[in-house]
Amino acid sequence: MAQALLSQPRRDALRVELPHVADLLHHRRASEIDDAVIDDLVSLSWLEWLGGSLQLTTTGTNICRQQQPR
Repeated sequence: MAQALLSQPRRDALRVELPHVADLLHHRRASEIDDAVIDDLVSLSWLEWLGGSLQLTTTGTNICRQQQPR
C-alpha cells in the first residue's frame, strides 16, 4: 500500500500507535502487532524488514521521539 493511499486519520492513528509498536519490537513481541498495522507502517517507511525481523526506520525512531514528553 502506498503512503498516498492512507488517509490522514489513519496516519494520525498510526503515529499514536507507533511508540507501542516500538515497545513490542523492543521486547521481541512482534507477533502481537496486527498485520494491517505492520503493512501500513512499512508503507509509510516507519518500519522495515531487515533479515527477517522488523525494525524501526530512522523516520520511525524520530516520530517516536517527537511524541515523548519534553
